[in-house]
Amino acid sequence: MGHPYRAVGWNRQKRIYDAYMLQGVALFLVLFVLLGLARWPNASLETLVLRGLGGAAYVLLHVILSIGPLCRLDRRFLPLLYNRRHLGVTMFLLALAHAAFATVYYHALGDTNPLVSVLTANPRVGSLAHFPFELLGVAALGILFLMAATSHDFWLANLGAPLWKALHMLVYVAYGLLVLHVALGTLQSETSPWTTGLVGLGLVWVVGLHLVAGQRERGLDREARVDRPDGFVDVCAVGEVAEGRARIVTLGGERVAVFRHEGQLSALSNACQHQNGPLGEGRVIDGLVTCPWHGYQYLPRCGRSPEPFTEKVPTFRVALEGERVLVHPTPLPAGTDVEPARVP
Repeated sequence: MGHPYRAVGWNRQKRIYDAYMLQGVALFLVLFVLLGLARWPNASLETLVLRGLGGAAYVLLHVILSIGPLCRLDRRFLPLLYNRRHLGVTMFLLALAHAAFATVYYHALGDTNPLVSVLTANPRVGSLAHFPFELLGVAALGILFLMAATSHDFWLANLGAPLWKALHMLVYVAYGLLVLHVALGTLQSETSPWTTGLVGLGLVWVVGLHLVAGQRERGLDREARVDRPDGFVDVCAVGEVAEGRARIVTLGGERVAVFRHEGQLSALSNACQHQNGPLGEGRVIDGLVTCPWHGYQYLPRCGRSPEPFTEKVPTFRVALEGERVLVHPTPLPAGTDVEPARVP
């Protein structure tokens, strides 16, 4: 969790995760080079390795962007989310290796500084057929560097969750730049429709997956009506909240998770303080609300993490009226203790 900064403790799960990831990257590079030699017999090994590094980074970025919506659609994908940062850092390192190799391979033999040559060698920005696609890759690499450099919880704690989240949402800007970088580079270097088709298929996959997941999420954002003089909102029936689980509702524009545990009902903000994970999709483990993304935990009645951790989320007042669950839409300060509503 997010107590003061300390070195990452590698456990067995992390090692297994990373081992599979590195094996997958190595297998991709080997297959890419072998298939490339078969398809382009006259291509140099350096060219194939250069393209393989870029291709591996590009494919891995698609995997990273797919994990989030897949987890929204099917909880069985949640284990992939746990160490998604490892995928992100690996993807950046592959992209950096690709950029460094390309800079040396194409720009290191002239009189101009290689980095300056990358930025100035092709000034034809007004021509689509000859556009300097390298500039798009440089811009995307800059964004990926910022994300990789701030991927640790140390930066999350010091930048604050809103700023950190906004910074890492730039991955979609980087993705758009890379789609153009790959598409324009492909169009300028070869005429085969296969590569262009694969780029288009990847774009359709990512956009389509996010649209499907977003459509499913729309139902959670339907605002519950306030039609009582005491300000409370009738959100659901008691039977709709399973033991150890939560019912997610939207009140005042914010998602609220109503948890049931040992015959008591408590309401917390649905956004985990770690990475805004959906608390309401988690469950109560050993008396603690546990985020399904990275395991951050909170006491149901006060929204505080158990000591020595300091995270806390806003709480809401809960009441029962017969078989109906009522929640007041005004959030209380994070960590405020609230008496649970007791189910008869």
